[in-house]
Amino acid sequence: MMYDRVGALPASRTDFVLESIKEAILYGKLKPGQALVETDLAATLNVSKTPVREALKTLAGSGLVVMSPYKGATVRTVDAEMASSVYDVRMLMEPEALRRSVALGAGFAEARSALDDTSDLARRSLANRRFHRALYAGCGNPLLVQILDGLRDQAALITVAGWGISPTWDAEDAEHRAILVAAEEGFGDAAADLLRRHIQTFAARVVEELPDVVR
Repeated sequence: MMYDRVGALPASRTDFVLESIKEAILYGKLKPGQALVETDLAATLNVSKTPVREALKTLAGSGLVVMSPYKGATVRTVDAEMASSVYDVRMLMEPEALRRSVALGAGFAEARSALDDTSDLARRSLANRRFHRALYAGCGNPLLVQILDGLRDQAALITVAGWGISPTWDAEDAEHRAILVAAEEGFGDAAADLLRRHIQTFAARVVEELPDVVR
C-alpha cells in the first residue's frame, strides 16, 4: 500500500484508488513532479488500470495532477503563481464564510476535534483540511462551500510544500485555536479577521520561497 489509511475506507474501488493516490500526494509519498504511471499504480494498489486512469483525471481536475500528452500524468509542482492564486481566493471568501457560520450559530465541534489530530505530518495535513472546512461548512451558502471545497486539494498541496520549506505548524496551531475560540464565543468579525491574517501570513511566507513558475 502507498500509505496507512486514516479514517474509513471508501465505498468503491474507484474511490479507494482516488483517495489512495490523493493521500499519497498530500503525505509527500508521491513527490511534486513525479511521474504517475498507470501500470505501476495499478500494481501497487492491486487494481486494473481503469480506476487508476479515472482517478488521475479527477485529480487533474482538482489541481493535484498535471496531464500532458507528452509526459503523461505527473504530481503537480507548487509554484508561486499557483499559491498566490489559491490563497487570494481563500482570503476573499473563507473569512466571510466563517463570519456567516458564526452569525448562523453553526457548531464547531468538528473544528475542535481536528485540532487534536496532529500526531504526525500525515495527520496534520488531513487535520488542517478538516479544521478549515469545519469553519466554513455552516455558512448557509452551498455554492460558497462548493467553491471553497474545490480549493481544498490545491491548498493542502501548498500547505505541505510550505511545511517542507519551514515547519511552522506550532505557530499555526496557536492561530487555529485563537480563531476557534472567537468563533465559538460568537465573535464572527474577530474570527474572520484572525482567519484572514492566518491565511495571509502563511501565503506570504510560502509564495516568497517558491519558484516563480514551474512549466
